[in-house]
Amino acid sequence: MGDPNDDEFDDDPLFQDRGPEAHDTAGPATRAYVLHPDLKSARSRRLPEHGLAEAVSLAGALPNLEVLGAEVVRLPKLQPGTLFGSGKVDELAARLKELEVDLVLVDGPVSPVQQRNLEKEWGVKLLDRTGLILEIFADRARTREGVLQVELAALSYQRTRLVRAWTHLERQRGGFGFVGGPGETQIEADRRAIDDQVIRLKRQLDKVVKTRELHRAARRKVPFPVVALVGYTNAGKSTLFNRMTGADVLAKDMLFATLDPTMRGVTLPDAKGGPGRKVIASDTVGFISDLPTQLVAAFRATLEEVLEADLILHVRDISHPESAEQAADVAEILTSLKVNPAVPMFEVWNKLDQVEGSERAALLQQAENRAGVFPVSALTGEGIEGVLAAVSQAFDEEKTLRRLHLGFAEGRKRAFLHDEGVIEAEEMVEDGWEISVFWTARQEKRYRDL
Repeated sequence: MGDPNDDEFDDDPLFQDRGPEAHDTAGPATRAYVLHPDLKSARSRRLPEHGLAEAVSLAGALPNLEVLGAEVVRLPKLQPGTLFGSGKVDELAARLKELEVDLVLVDGPVSPVQQRNLEKEWGVKLLDRTGLILEIFADRARTREGVLQVELAALSYQRTRLVRAWTHLERQRGGFGFVGGPGETQIEADRRAIDDQVIRLKRQLDKVVKTRELHRAARRKVPFPVVALVGYTNAGKSTLFNRMTGADVLAKDMLFATLDPTMRGVTLPDAKGGPGRKVIASDTVGFISDLPTQLVAAFRATLEEVLEADLILHVRDISHPESAEQAADVAEILTSLKVNPAVPMFEVWNKLDQVEGSERAALLQQAENRAGVFPVSALTGEGIEGVLAAVSQAFDEEKTLRRLHLGFAEGRKRAFLHDEGVIEAEEMVEDGWEISVFWTARQEKRYRDL
């Protein structure tokens, strides 16, 4: 494959931008109001005010949307029909009418029945947290894979929203109704149409994933380790990625600025400060608390880049008031993805430039006392050299000599050893090969996984 800096896999049409913005942002802005329900009985590691701030940021990530107001709504208990109590529904109805709101964003789950009833009471369109995130993803997806994954997630979500809200949902007649019994309901017809479309999309996505797997297989043949950047959305992964690789990936102070995986080659410094080993860096979609289950499933192929990684950089926005809570969310998602706990992981405490005074001094002292923690500013470049040096050192692994016996049917394993360049001596015997290899623990693990 050659040098990773040649970016030969960047020519893959699966990684190409769709071109112009997917959505036309011309015309008057949609006037929105954000609500964050705070249920007393619900346990959360987050303060409701911070949850509301994140919801407002999510709304700000949509183009042509103007947030007119936002508030935390305290809920003693959930009302099955309208989510909020009748008094609060009336109070909000008056406020929304006064502000001439077009769209209400509820930062939490809203059932189809609750959505229908609230839209009727308030005379506005309503989106819950899942619907909002799907809208953002639909606006941002650029690659073929990203578009398919968003469509698949949206259909899964839409299927759950089929409720008896319109007159056309009355039972349809099958033929004249004389033969074959009654026909199917409109809901059943809609659900069947969605299921058919889901099957079609999954087939297309399978082809895309297979193509990506071919690219992964090609990269495995090149002895360049993969370093994956993960972290909470808006933690600064893309800015760090650009700083490390010299790439020009979209990096904005905005939630979900990056949706599609991006990979670039990086030449790490050696012990003397000169050019050293080469690695492949992978920028990934940002994580978020309460990520819709539809998106976790639909974006698994994208997040599999993390499963392929030889080292993970967990990028944290250390200036955020809930950085620790965000880190806990990221850890939960990595666990759900079944990321191998043996894969080394460094914490990169980003946005150090936004921390001042005694707080900055305390963070630097805390990082110094913890192994594998690197305070940096991806924006200014402060601390980046330390991260790169640590990554380089992590791959300067101790090698061991092993003697292997491979049967003639194990040609794939033998080809792997040749591709990795770890064979010291090889001899053909009666039932296969006797091979001496000099390899790292990482290479041995990959060999055992074949």
